[in-house]
Amino acid sequence: MDSHGRTPLATLQARVIACRRCPRLVAHREEVARHPPRRFLGERYWARPLPGFGDARARLLVVGLAPAAHGGNRTGRMFTGDQSGLWLFRALFEAGFASQAESVRRGDGLVLTGAYVSAAARCAPPLNKLTPEEKERCRPYLVEEMRILAPRVLVALGAIAWDACLRARADAGLAHASPKPRFGHLAEARSADGAVLLGSYHPSQQNTFTGKLTRGMLAAVFARARRLL
Repeated sequence: MDSHGRTPLATLQARVIACRRCPRLVAHREEVARHPPRRFLGERYWARPLPGFGDARARLLVVGLAPAAHGGNRTGRMFTGDQSGLWLFRALFEAGFASQAESVRRGDGLVLTGAYVSAAARCAPPLNKLTPEEKERCRPYLVEEMRILAPRVLVALGAIAWDACLRARADAGLAHASPKPRFGHLAEARSADGAVLLGSYHPSQQNTFTGKLTRGMLAAVFARARRLL
């Protein structure tokens, strides 16, 4: 517990929310909130970095790219309020990690059991693209989550998340075997402590609309995660 009576995970979450390390991302997330599209007019945007969300005793850590400008940046919860989240939480629900299949807003009753959802970056980036410097500044938060949670299985949603997980694991002293494991859908990489990193295509509309990722393919990732656990 810290001086405020918070657990290490709650302390980390508070630090994430207060972060202003990346001026470009700060400006973008706040500009988006000031000028929302018509469908979200009148809504009060979160417009701050997003902490991870889920079970503090999770053995499964799910890592995405970054909050969506009108998804998590609006609702204040990872993968909440956008189409990617609807795909992700339905898959988590079907695998027994989530209490419901939809993630619409904070306070909607969604509870994760045995799973925690995080991201490589905590602020919505312009055009969903991060600079190398922004990735570096944000990675310590993921490193700390890994140290606190000590997950047995990690699911990386997309190549950027895969790389962020490998780098964060190395920073936490839990490097995977050399050469660097290659990303792919249902790719697996096991580290020295026995934890397994699973790869999945990101449930972005770019992938789901084109059929690169189907619901069955995403379900297979979390079914595999469940078996590994």
